[in-house]
Amino acid sequence: MSALTRFPTLLVHGGAWAIPPEMAEDHERGVARALETGYKILTSGGSATDAVEAAVTILEDDPTFDAGRGSFLTSEGKVQLDALLMDGATLRAGGVACVERLRNPIQAARLVLDKSPHVYLVGPGAENFAASHGMPLIDNSELVLDREKLRLEEARSRLAQGLADTTFSGPEEPGVPSNRSSFEGWRDDKSPETAHPLTTAVSEVGPGFSPGTNPTSNSNQQGASMAPSSEAVQPPQTFDSHDTVGAVALDTNGNLAAGTSTGGTLNKTPSRVGDSSLIGCGCYADNHSAAVSLTGWGEPIMKLVLGKWATDRVAQGVIPELAAQQAISYLFTRLGGHGGIILLGPDGQFGLAHNTPGMAWGIADHQGLRTGLII
Repeated sequence: MSALTRFPTLLVHGGAWAIPPEMAEDHERGVARALETGYKILTSGGSATDAVEAAVTILEDDPTFDAGRGSFLTSEGKVQLDALLMDGATLRAGGVACVERLRNPIQAARLVLDKSPHVYLVGPGAENFAASHGMPLIDNSELVLDREKLRLEEARSRLAQGLADTTFSGPEEPGVPSNRSSFEGWRDDKSPETAHPLTTAVSEVGPGFSPGTNPTSNSNQQGASMAPSSEAVQPPQTFDSHDTVGAVALDTNGNLAAGTSTGGTLNKTPSRVGDSSLIGCGCYADNHSAAVSLTGWGEPIMKLVLGKWATDRVAQGVIPELAAQQAISYLFTRLGGHGGIILLGPDGQFGLAHNTPGMAWGIADHQGLRTGLII
């Protein structure tokens, strides 16, 4: 298919984690709004970069998600935000991290991409740069919700009791110690959560895939096996958090773009930066390979440079559906990590995968708009 006849495509995610039933409808509504906004830009001939920025802005403005207003709080009770936007046609990118006075960090990332000789700005310097280009500075309290204050109190209590964070994996298996000492080979040194090998890597594009099975018969594709697990764990009934948002797009000119935005992890140390705003970790775009956005516990994703790992697979000829599955399998088998991925190739083929109990996702293309909470 030529560049002039490509169908525009937009994928979004609202985070991979243990989504509680009472928040399910809000998650699907939120990703649907983001899809509608971004896809309208694409079908009007707009750029993939514009569509991604617009879609992520919608998600940042929705307090359902851990991005912008309503994000997790740091250990000091503040919101600190990170975001990255990348243009696959030129490899231009803009990132910001640890900003506290900007409502939409993805828009600040766009300013860095377009108007700065640099790629990445952090803290007050990033805020001042955005303000110099017309973005209003706000008081951090405008980003803080009472809901998140309660979650921070609960997180502090769990930490004081020595309990693992189960944001992404779901509650611990009954009768198994939270320190998971028997799974030391899967332990990650930065978080007890990543030592929690409970959830089968769940991934699919299209019907007919069962968790824990190989969804393709292409024996010539390397690394097609899924994460080792005998049974999928049922989604838990009580949870305590939410996660990163992101989008990837293909426009009618055949250009790709990707964006990821986050409030980080609950009760994080101030100035902690996760994978979301780091090029090649939680976000990447290159017309010669693919566009990707990841979600989940950031430290393992950073160590594996997982976004670039996935797009390199596509460049090597692996279809995005399979490359997404391989990436999440690698995250789990190498570091016991939990997360999700959306991956889009320059020919419009895409893949989604997660090994968390749920992931809010949406797809818009010539077949219409679809959303869901599990793949």
